[in-house]
Amino acid sequence: MNLKELYQEIILEHGKNPRNLGKTDNFNKDAKGHNPLCGDNVHVYLKLNGQRIVEDISFEGSGCAISMASASIMTDLIKGKNEHEAKEIVEDFLGMIKENPKLNSENLKEDEKTKLMCLSGVKQYPMRVKCATLSWHTLISAIDNTQEEINSETLG
Repeated sequence: MNLKELYQEIILEHGKNPRNLGKTDNFNKDAKGHNPLCGDNVHVYLKLNGQRIVEDISFEGSGCAISMASASIMTDLIKGKNEHEAKEIVEDFLGMIKENPKLNSENLKEDEKTKLMCLSGVKQYPMRVKCATLSWHTLISAIDNTQEEINSETLG
């Protein structure tokens, strides 16, 4: 199996069987996101403890396989990280999707980087970039408690 096939397999697995799907009990931060062009909707729920560590994270939503797989992978990787680490991982991911060929985060293990790299192919399809990044922008909105819905059409 080559790398491209492995990446496709990871996306399909997370798209068909999303991790952390549902509403986190006793969440204390949340945000909604919408991609009007593709019809993706996501609602991210966070439970941050007193040390600002993500004790739990989940999402509800609907959308294409890329959108659902990306949200699933994101929740897997962010759980257990502190707020600063989470934001750094989001920035690294968004940079990789838009321009950087690889991930630079020191807050991710190699197998976690591989999981995220499976989404790197979407940069070849500009309309799909918004599908892959919607949940990540929504996570930042939840952490920052901005209380406004993320709309992929207004993102850079």
